[in-house]
Amino acid sequence: MTDFHVAHLPVVSKEKLVGLICEDSLLNAVDDDMPISKLQNEFSSLTVHASTHFIEAVQVINEFNLTVIPVVNNESEYLGSISAADLLRELGKIIGANEPGAIIVLEMDKVSFSFSEISKLVETNDAQITQLNTFFDSPTSTFYITLKINKLEISDIIATFQRYEYKVKYYFGEELYENELRNNYDHLMNYLNI
Repeated sequence: MTDFHVAHLPVVSKEKLVGLICEDSLLNAVDDDMPISKLQNEFSSLTVHASTHFIEAVQVINEFNLTVIPVVNNESEYLGSISAADLLRELGKIIGANEPGAIIVLEMDKVSFSFSEISKLVETNDAQITQLNTFFDSPTSTFYITLKINKLEISDIIATFQRYEYKVKYYFGEELYENELRNNYDHLMNYLNI
């Protein structure tokens, strides 16, 4: 666990997954020489199936705050495990985190969301959406759309969204005019210096 910087470890017996044990269970064991099998009541049965899309593994790791998730087949045979860091790396590839481009976050009512209209507004400015993610914040009933655009200079796209009365919450790229987030940060720094 220390070598691989994880707080969870799959326990396997005869190629079958017995469960997942956490570091706290091992550290709180009454006897340091006790076999792991004596801690079986502390094992977790959390797994993902080998044919599951990796997004489900991300969801399980996030929901249960795991550092590792065991992967099993139909017979509950242990096939391996995936660390949270590896899942994060793969998620970064899928969302194009390494690709150059700007990010725009829009805020709107969920019923107002139209992918085709948003895409059309971006494309009228000679750009393309390379990634689109949505998030509904239940406590505030706010719907956020995060767009990754294939170019860095997005002032024309921001102006188009504002002209069509979209609320641009944040944007990150090279703009011809001052970014609201940067402006707020500068005001905060000036206030703190007073």
